[in-house]
Amino acid sequence: MIKPVQIADKQIGPGHPALIIGEVAQAHDGSLNMAHAFVDAIADAGADAVKFQTHIAAAEGTAEEGFRKGSPWIEETKATFWERTGFNDEQWHGLAAHAKERGLLFLSSPFSVEAVALLERIGVPAWKVASGEVTNFQMFESMASSGKPILLSAGMSSWSEQDRVVDFIKGLKVPLALFQCTTAYPCPPEQVGLNLIAELRERYAVPVGLSDHSGKVYSGLAAIALGANMLEVHITLSREMYGTSVDASLTTAELRELIEGARFIEAVLGSPVNKDQMAEEKAGLRPIFFRSVVAKQDLPAGSILAGEQLTTKKPGTGIPAERLHELIGRTLARDVKRDQLLSEEDLLS
Repeated sequence: MIKPVQIADKQIGPGHPALIIGEVAQAHDGSLNMAHAFVDAIADAGADAVKFQTHIAAAEGTAEEGFRKGSPWIEETKATFWERTGFNDEQWHGLAAHAKERGLLFLSSPFSVEAVALLERIGVPAWKVASGEVTNFQMFESMASSGKPILLSAGMSSWSEQDRVVDFIKGLKVPLALFQCTTAYPCPPEQVGLNLIAELRERYAVPVGLSDHSGKVYSGLAAIALGANMLEVHITLSREMYGTSVDASLTTAELRELIEGARFIEAVLGSPVNKDQMAEEKAGLRPIFFRSVVAKQDLPAGSILAGEQLTTKKPGTGIPAERLHELIGRTLARDVKRDQLLSEEDLLS
């Protein structure tokens, strides 16, 4: 049995609504005002959480680190980019307070032990770990000292690597949830890997979700239909924005559509229907939608009914359509008109 993971006031796991996270990452491009705009837009769409990324250049990479995607317009180094798009403690506190004010969980993925310490000062309710950090056991240890849940993506891991990191985190005695994630921006449908949601859940007995980079709503909705407990999607304010993840992101309008669809699907899946009970409840609609046996032509009393003289038409207030063949060979007790719904009183016993 899978035990739900508690994150602030939300339960993550079977029987609970999926946690839907709007991922900003560095889409704000270092603009604090833009970062706050993302908080409002993600809250307005109805998400449960907003997530950023916390990079500390000096603690994260060397001079050899390059950009994941090249661009003829980017001349700065990766370290300079992290410095330019990072925020100080006060600014992070402001973003966290804004998120709380808007009813959102505030999350940010750390990429170093130093970033963990910064976010611990801010007071994040859980740790979201990116796929590239699955071998950073030192960082897991620093997270575990807080006792807060770890939400782990593992988009580049083999099963053996996944086994090792899950065993390690479980050994730290902190709650764990996993994201199926494919490291591709955007991710083609053939690589989304929805089949792995069930495999991860069965293999590790923890809540499982999808971190989606497809830039479409479809895989997220399919994941919810398959019982995903979490859903993380990158967000852009506009398709015209510049950034390495724009083509892997949803607009805020698409995020709203995704959330509406997810909640609709959850309501459907959480409301099993008893067919007999439903039929009984809808019995009053049968006369409107069902058919009755009618005469195709005027017929005098004494006529012996033949198949070509009968058909079925609405409403369903006469002899039910499924009894048409029972009437063949019966004798009329009185005249009937064309399109007249037959009744038992029209027939000799």
